[in-house]
Amino acid sequence: MRFAFTEQQLELRGAVRQVLARECTVADLRAMALGDRHGGAGRTHERWSVLAELGATGLLVPQAHGGLGLGELELVGVLEEAGWAGLPEPLLESAGLAAPLMAAADAASNGGAGSVLGRFLEKVAAGEVVATVGGIDVTSAGLVTTTTPSPEVTQGTVVTPRVTGASVAGVALVALNLPGAGWQLHLVEADPDGVTTTPSIDPTRDLGTLEWSPWPHTLIASGERAEAMLSDLADRAALFSAAQLLGLTERMITMAADYAKERRQFGKPIGSFQAVKHHLANARVALEFARPTTYRAADSIARDLADRSAHASMAKAMASDAADLAARVALQVHGAIGYTWECDLQLWMKRAWVLSAAWGDAPTHRSRVLSHAMAAAAER
Repeated sequence: MRFAFTEQQLELRGAVRQVLARECTVADLRAMALGDRHGGAGRTHERWSVLAELGATGLLVPQAHGGLGLGELELVGVLEEAGWAGLPEPLLESAGLAAPLMAAADAASNGGAGSVLGRFLEKVAAGEVVATVGGIDVTSAGLVTTTTPSPEVTQGTVVTPRVTGASVAGVALVALNLPGAGWQLHLVEADPDGVTTTPSIDPTRDLGTLEWSPWPHTLIASGERAEAMLSDLADRAALFSAAQLLGLTERMITMAADYAKERRQFGKPIGSFQAVKHHLANARVALEFARPTTYRAADSIARDLADRSAHASMAKAMASDAADLAARVALQVHGAIGYTWECDLQLWMKRAWVLSAAWGDAPTHRSRVLSHAMAAAAER
């Protein structure tokens, strides 16, 4: 077997890196972090359009709906580059989570190109609409809903906190779990009045609380079918957040190594000291162990293998650990300047902290791996 990416997959990844190097600069990230709508968030639409021209927004959208119809292995490389660049837009949520979820729901309902889901898929693939997901958390005991009844508005309205990309999304796929009725998945169109911005440790991350009303016409899946779709979503979320963490980790290690070559003590670059070398080497080793684990998870999900969930959880656990270690090492190498706003490291470090905890942190996913292993042993 060939355990390597194809030439086309590498070319796509290289094209995304070149584009993001031009369209997603440190100056752009700093402007967004400062809330500069003209210089920062105003670039979001332009950046998203460029990604759409490359096909990144529609990688997993079927060709019948205007997408590329490619697979998880292609998107993993693209999201690694998004992590390297510190991309603030919700590419993970739109292209990696919402798009395949809508495609699955559309196929299950035999909707076709003229259906509501089909029309949204076409717009997502073309970059005309940003999609996002919300309403579930991944725990060691399974999936739990974050959607709760709203105590402050009319009866029948619910709130879903911590929705990434809520203020820029044109459509959201939101889950809730009703007592006695089970899981439901709803398609909610954008309503700017229903979004409340949520502060985040990462100032470039668009995070919000969504107020919406579940109606029969918004329901796209319920019961066992909704639960199965959300389980698939959790696997994809673990995989694709792991992929983005790989890029973030690579960038932090590179920044730390570059700084270690410049900063001098006792007349020598600190990178020449064995203790600094060992710290950086440990971070690099953690990254290199997490990378093939993530690629295996992508292959497992692409081929819908029985142990795909275990592989996805293993990837998320190892990628989260690698990112946390790289952030700690990079901060230590930078010394006191690493704590300051002037140091670019903080932009990637804060994103790594947030993403390593999102969709289940490392201990949660290690517990899930153990549960999968014990269940497989009991079955044997």
